Amino acid sequence: MRASVPAFVLVSLAATGALGASARLRDLADVQGARDNAIFGYGLVVGLSGTGDSERVLFTAQSMSGMLGRIGVRVSPEQVRSRNVAAVMVTATLPAYARPGGRLDLTVSSLGDARSLEGGVLVLTPLLGPDGQVYAVAQGAVQTGSVLAESAGVRVRKNQGATARIPSGATIERAVTPELGTGPLVLALRRPDFVAAQRVAAAVNAALKAEVARAVDAAAIEIDAGGKSVVDIMASLEAVEIEVAGRARVVVSERTGTLVAGEGVRLRPAAVAHGGLQVTINKEPITSQPLPLSRGETARRDKTDVQVIEPTAAIRALPATATVDELVAALNALGATPRDLIAILQALQAAGALDAELVVM
Repeated sequence: MRASVPAFVLVSLAATGALGASARLRDLADVQGARDNAIFGYGLVVGLSGTGDSERVLFTAQSMSGMLGRIGVRVSPEQVRSRNVAAVMVTATLPAYARPGGRLDLTVSSLGDARSLEGGVLVLTPLLGPDGQVYAVAQGAVQTGSVLAESAGVRVRKNQGATARIPSGATIERAVTPELGTGPLVLALRRPDFVAAQRVAAAVNAALKAEVARAVDAAAIEIDAGGKSVVDIMASLEAVEIEVAGRARVVVSERTGTLVAGEGVRLRPAAVAHGGLQVTINKEPITSQPLPLSRGETARRDKTDVQVIEPTAAIRALPATATVDELVAALNALGATPRDLIAILQALQAAGALDAELVVM
């Protein structure tokens, strides 16, 4: 049995300037009080090809029995013997100005021991908020982006199949109306920064042609509405262009094999030595045939061969890099797998050789 490791896809995001670029105000800040809300629900994914929860997962059998009972089919949980169903947790984000009839994207995650949700369909699932009210109803075919194939004890899998997505899989049933209050309008920066807060305040004053905005701290800009509605003010400010400094960040996802590096990510000179351990397990069936007239029985057993290979780790020198292209060349020179590259980046950050924020998803 060998685990397949996907190759990393490196995507670079380069800004037009060296360390900064202009962005619209709507992409930098939100109106304080108008926020997204997390909703969730418990449901069943059906139609799996024998990759669902096993009999050891008792709550799946109980859920199937309850669901069938609501439509008039009486069956005891002990009588449920199906590997085509998986119990899942469904999560979504409800936008601030959601209205009934809107659609939401869903994330579906297995709760039991299902091997894969590939090819399944989520059955009607209510999505609840923290207050216990139903805000949306979910249903639809799941999309895993994974491949699972197995035969004769050999399994090949690409990407994680226990988590899936359903684009536009939920319908909003309850409206959420933000309470903005009657005081000054407050803009909350999505990424707190003192320089950005000052520039936003200056841009707002220039757009409204009045000294009505001031930076309260690194994350908040207070605007004197002067009796105007929030809709009128934000309609005139959302398209205002503001120059902001770029944020050095590297995002890696081991599940999908993706690495995204933004402009401004730099490496300091460092030496890297990273060794890998490869374990290979092979099973070969052996049949033992008894001698004629010996009254013996044919016996079958498996011969297992385990090989452990630990290659010699070579020390590689990484030069200092100042651009995304140089960073790509330095990482490609290592020839590392996704798991190794994540460990190397974490070690470089701990050693002070990576001038960027590292985000592992």
